[in-house]
Formats: sequence, C-alpha cells, structure tokens
Amino acid sequence: MTTITPPLPRSLDTLAARPRRGFTLVEVLISAGLVGFILTGVMTTFLFLGRSGANLQNYNDMESQARKALELFAQDTRQASSITWTSNNELTLVVDATNVTYRYASERFTRNGVVLLSGVVAPVARTSETDTTCTPFFRAYDINGNQIKAIEYASPSATVRAAAGKSTKQLQISLEASRTTRTVARATNLVLSARFVLRNKRITA
Repeated sequence: MTTITPPLPRSLDTLAARPRRGFTLVEVLISAGLVGFILTGVMTTFLFLGRSGANLQNYNDMESQARKALELFAQDTRQASSITWTSNNELTLVVDATNVTYRYASERFTRNGVVLLSGVVAPVARTSETDTTCTPFFRAYDINGNQIKAIEYASPSATVRAAAGKSTKQLQISLEASRTTRTVARATNLVLSARFVLRNKRITA
C-alpha cells in the first residue's frame, strides 16, 4: 500500500526551511534599557518608602516618649510640696515625702536616673536678663506668673538656687528631641509643655 503525503503549502514550506534567528543586538540593547529603567523606578520607590517609614518611626518614637515624660512630670509637679534646684538643668521635687529628681544630662531627660526621653538637644543657658536666644530646659515662674530668669543661667549660685526654690510656684519644660538614622534625614520634635502648678507648695506673695 502506498501512502502519498501531500506537499506543504508554499508559505509553510518556506517557514520550515528558514533557519531560526536570535535577537539582534539592537533588540537586546533596547530590552536591557527598558528593564534597567523599570528596575531603577522600582528601587527608587522601595528606598523612598523605606526612608519614609524610618522617618515616621522616629517621629512616633519621639512623640510617644515626650508624651509619657510630660505626663509623669506633670503628675509629680502638681503633687509636689516643695522644690529644690540643684542646677539650671536639675531639680528635686518632694512628692508624698519622697524625693523625685528630674535632670537633663548627656542628651537624656531622666527621673531618678531612669531615662524618660533620649536624643534631647542640649539647652542653651541664659547669658543676660535680656537674652532672647536662650532655650532653658526648665522654666520657673513665681506665684504671680513672673518668670524666674536667674535660675536659667549656666551655673546659678547657691543663693540664687535657694531663692528660686522658695519662690517657684509653676514649672514648664522646653526641649527639642532629635533622631538620626544612617540613610534618613534628621527628625526633630519641639516640645513646650504647659505650666504645671505646684498645688501643694505654699508661697506667700
């Protein structure tokens, strides 16, 4: 028995006989360029999102620490029956017959040695009565609401500290917190608290 295979159409025959070809150099270069462009966009977006997330984390961390520190400071101040100034950046409150010391040192705001807020920018002490560039950490006010500026100098004398301890009726905190990350811009947070009144401290005008 003889089997006859019909010949392929001319078009299919031509395609079958034609040798297979790869991509030309121009096609490869264009493809590589497009892939590189897309990868660059993806990496840029990834880095941007990563930096934004790190920056947001820094702000959230500072905000959370500052809020807790101020709440604790406000609670102790309102219950305090007396205050003793050790320096312009350190004071001791007597709360329920217990000494509670608040201090700024080495970029940290502490309560009895426990860090409440880290990364605090160093405050600038007062240089004169008319100095408007100072950024004191603690601000003290008397019973009439007048600021006690003498305690804001870099090294207040024992006499100044004793007088400030007697006349201080309100306290306020002013600070700037900062966070830095290797690949993220520096994040800062300015904090100026309300004036907290020493309700249990008796002062005569």
